[in-house]
Amino acid sequence: MHTTARKLVDDFLHKLRYERHLSGHTLSNYARDLQRFAQFLDSLSIESWDKVDETCIRQFIAQRHRQGINAHSNQRELSALRSFFNYLISEDLLGYNPAQSVQAPKAKKALPKTLDVDQMQQLVEIKTDTPLAIRDKAILELFYSSGLRLSELVSLDMAKLDLAQALVTVKGKGNKTRTIPIGSKAASALRDWLRIRGDYLKEDSDAVFLSERGTRLSPRSIQQRLRHWAQVQGMASHVHPHMLRHSFASHILESSGDLRAVQELLGHSDINTTQIYTHLDFQHLAKVYDMAHPRANKKVTK
Repeated sequence: MHTTARKLVDDFLHKLRYERHLSGHTLSNYARDLQRFAQFLDSLSIESWDKVDETCIRQFIAQRHRQGINAHSNQRELSALRSFFNYLISEDLLGYNPAQSVQAPKAKKALPKTLDVDQMQQLVEIKTDTPLAIRDKAILELFYSSGLRLSELVSLDMAKLDLAQALVTVKGKGNKTRTIPIGSKAASALRDWLRIRGDYLKEDSDAVFLSERGTRLSPRSIQQRLRHWAQVQGMASHVHPHMLRHSFASHILESSGDLRAVQELLGHSDINTTQIYTHLDFQHLAKVYDMAHPRANKKVTK
């Protein structure tokens, strides 16, 4: 770029340092991002900032994305360009900001971790040789059977549990109530727990799951019990309540393919929230394909 154009970057950084008092680390990021963009402009033989347009900005961001730059860094670079062009506008050197309407690629949403069917069976098949183990098995089975949130299981009262009809009614996010089926394994485990629940009932409590003190189990206690049983059962991954909910949703979708039904069971108000499980389902299908198709994973021999 022309020397005058590069000096404008130095003036901008000076303003950031002495008027906005930005940290040295932030200034270093601004300087590096703008220097990289200036080099990109050199490759296009663009010598002044007033020749930069939206297409040019998009080409730069796309190039950086292809180079493997993550979405967070892309967004930071774009933010630096917007700030710099706003500075040029404030100095009456530009009439508009070419970076203002350009969007960086969105960060990939991390898929929730799940346990496969065999891992889930390994987890829930605990030895029920103590009263606490009987209670905890009922908790594990109900989480996996009905896809409850931790808060929903903690707040579950006896009046909302209908084992005769194999149904449980919970109040989820936004105080929305939904009724969910209970699987036969979970119903059996719950009956085992309810037969001894009265031994723990030291005060008038409606809670289904009680602590040794006779009070409603806390979220933290349930999380700790899940970690305990995951270790006892030899699970390699860190197991938490939401992982059981994710596993429930993924396994239902794998078997049924009915996204709307999974949405209702999970209590999602927006099906876009449930949509993430289609990605999990595809991963499962792709794995099955790779294992089953005779030409999916074969090495080519010469």
